Amino acid sequence: MIGKVITGRSFGGCIRYVVQKNDAVILDAAGVRMQQVNQIINDFNLQRKYNPNLGKAVGHIALSWSINDAAKLNDEVMVMLAKEYLQKMKIQDTQYLIVKHRDKDHPHIHIVYNRLSNNGKTISDNFQKQRNVLVAKELTLKHGLYISPGKEKVNRQQLKGEDKIKYELFDAIRAASKKVKNINELKQVLAKQGIVTHLKYKSGTTEVQGISFSKGEYKFKGSEIDRSLSYSKLSQAIEQQQVKQEKSLADQLREVMENAKQEKGSQDKTEQTTYLKPEPETHYLRQSLSAGADLLGDLLGNIADDDDSPERKRRKKNEQQQSRGISR
Repeated sequence: MIGKVITGRSFGGCIRYVVQKNDAVILDAAGVRMQQVNQIINDFNLQRKYNPNLGKAVGHIALSWSINDAAKLNDEVMVMLAKEYLQKMKIQDTQYLIVKHRDKDHPHIHIVYNRLSNNGKTISDNFQKQRNVLVAKELTLKHGLYISPGKEKVNRQQLKGEDKIKYELFDAIRAASKKVKNINELKQVLAKQGIVTHLKYKSGTTEVQGISFSKGEYKFKGSEIDRSLSYSKLSQAIEQQQVKQEKSLADQLREVMENAKQEKGSQDKTEQTTYLKPEPETHYLRQSLSAGADLLGDLLGNIADDDDSPERKRRKKNEQQQSRGISR
């Protein structure tokens, strides 16, 4: 079960759209006559006079169910669900009109209500869209109605007409939004796929208020295709995607620079070790060998001087005697 809440200014335009739709059937009403369209409009406008200054006095809700629930939803059940929905939405003690449409495959009804209650008080529309989501989910679970698995899991091949185009737009917009940097680029990408992007501007300004998409004869607001495709949410998603991509690129660059820095440091260390290490070792080895040779020479000399063998003593004595003879 899905609800869509709208507020407007004209009971005439809203009621004519709801009642005069092909094969439309009025299921229930309160506080208004149902015989003629003009009577319904006049009755709503009469109660509106309680507060002529309330500009948007028209409340309009569309309730839709899955085609999987069609067998469960006869007219009485849909009216029962509509009344329970109104109660939980705190729309009470006021005029309403419940009309069934049969222009689509899935069951759906329209509820028109007066935001001026029967005692002249204004029915607040604060946080209605948020409350609508919670109430629709609550009733879906309570009555065991079908819960959609999400747009990603819907079998596109079974879709027809308006629903088929909606899902084609959803898929195309979601895919394109992940590749662009802003809404203008999104428009260009979608245009190549035959999808026209329409921006709604605030009167007399360049401030964008909304976005719509069209393909062929069908045109939908972004939020009608999916809540994530409203202008604000779509812009935010593109911006976040861009920040994420830029952050990822920056992280990659930092990683490359850090790896290059570490590699350069490793090379410098290797070159320094290769150059310095042999030189000190060769120098000290040369000094050690030289000192060892001197020490060995002294040692050998001392060993020779200490030789007191009889032959050596005899030679020394002869040398001394000859020296004395010469001196005389």
